[in-house]
Amino acid sequence: MAAALEEDELDNDDYYSLLNVRREATQEELKASYRRLCMLYHPDKHRDPDLKRQAEQLFNLVHQAYEVLSDPQSRAIYDIYGKRGLEVEGWEVVERKRTPAEIREEFERLQREREERRLQQRTNPKGTISVGVDATDLFDRYEEDYEEISGGSLPHIEINKMHISQSIEAPLTTSDTAILSGSLSTHNGNGGGNISLALRRVTSAKGWGEVELGAGDTHGPLFGLKMFRNLTPRCFMTAQCAMQFSSHGVRPGVTTVLARHLDKNTMGYLQWRWGTQSSMNTSIVRDTKTSHFTFAVQLGVPHTFVMMSYQYKFQDDDQTKIKGSVKSGFFGTVVEYGAEAKISRHSVLGATVSVGVPQGVSLKIKELEKQRESAASDVAKKKQEAESAVLLMQESVRRIIEAEESRMGLIILNAWYGKFVTDNSRKHERARVIDVTVPLQCLVKDSKLILTEASKCGLPGFYDPCVGEEKSLKVLYQFRGVMHQVVAGDTEALRIPKQCRGEMDVVL
Repeated sequence: MAAALEEDELDNDDYYSLLNVRREATQEELKASYRRLCMLYHPDKHRDPDLKRQAEQLFNLVHQAYEVLSDPQSRAIYDIYGKRGLEVEGWEVVERKRTPAEIREEFERLQREREERRLQQRTNPKGTISVGVDATDLFDRYEEDYEEISGGSLPHIEINKMHISQSIEAPLTTSDTAILSGSLSTHNGNGGGNISLALRRVTSAKGWGEVELGAGDTHGPLFGLKMFRNLTPRCFMTAQCAMQFSSHGVRPGVTTVLARHLDKNTMGYLQWRWGTQSSMNTSIVRDTKTSHFTFAVQLGVPHTFVMMSYQYKFQDDDQTKIKGSVKSGFFGTVVEYGAEAKISRHSVLGATVSVGVPQGVSLKIKELEKQRESAASDVAKKKQEAESAVLLMQESVRRIIEAEESRMGLIILNAWYGKFVTDNSRKHERARVIDVTVPLQCLVKDSKLILTEASKCGLPGFYDPCVGEEKSLKVLYQFRGVMHQVVAGDTEALRIPKQCRGEMDVVL
């Protein structure tokens, strides 16, 4: 029964989030929210055939949510089993004949089990396995070899390197997170490993700081400090300093990165590194629904190069990707091409062929585990529904803004939802946020915005831009002529403007 509940959490709409009501909402609260959304999405308010069709779909979805939650028996079953529990097929009829009180009692027990599972899921385990295969002999053999060497018809192929890494995150408090990671590597018979522990604290709505301790058999103990800071809504920077202790002495290093959103899908980076491998690097990364492009130039000691890569993403169930890159520098030239596809719910398999001068030819096989991937979520469908909802909200938002401006009330200037901070090695993911300014303004009533304690991806006009990742909502708004900024977690309740002392937003 608990397993059924967990599966429904992944593949069902959250009716409470859709109506923006508490799970304990009264009939009056449900009715008020339902009437407001009906006025927004009623098909008769739109003459354009496309808008009318989109409004009808959303209107039916809201009506379905209200019908379920307004009926005590259906609501009690939905709280435990989700939408599937409301269908006769596949479930025992006796379960549906339980009284609401009996179902509620069982729901409380399942709720405790669900919280335990959520705590385990929040550790966010991630891992990669990479294998390097030396295939030079496939391309660098001459006819003389076949004549002089007995049994030489089969080329010699060997696995010359392997890398395994794993990391977990453990939230300690609402602002503190511990990150434990480790890796093992081997190359041409020589290998080593390392382990590190990082403690991250969110210091404000604009940034966080991190302390890292590490140890390994190849580089020795490590102590590092890292800082992230939003400079403007479109620009941020990171700074990192580290002390590496080895048999050759202490090796200090400093790295700074300045990044800017050039547009919704494009990021620009400037990086400066000082230490054992000093360098200056500039890159442009463009990531869209169907492609990923990177261009980078680096000047440094000992690595100076120019690199360009392109990746095409097929819109299929296996999330297939093909990619190619060219990298040229003082070390020579390397051309890589390969493909990647999802082979199971939690795993991705990729293979890359590398042809280099003078490096030779090699094959890399990589398996990436996605422990928190929600395979049942249909992101494309949710995105289309959200875009349709935003189109239908335009006229209502215009009237709401006019009313709020007349009383110097609450105006949502800018709002973003998604993942704002990620690992520095995966920079393009920093842009995995969506603009939710219009949907939030549409929820403003009497100069107040109230969001319940539920995932915000279920709100009208929202969708999940980074399934399985920690998300937050960042809002820049104006109230009584003063600008404020507030950041809330995905499942945190939000009320703006804040009224309690000690709960004030950041004033800009």
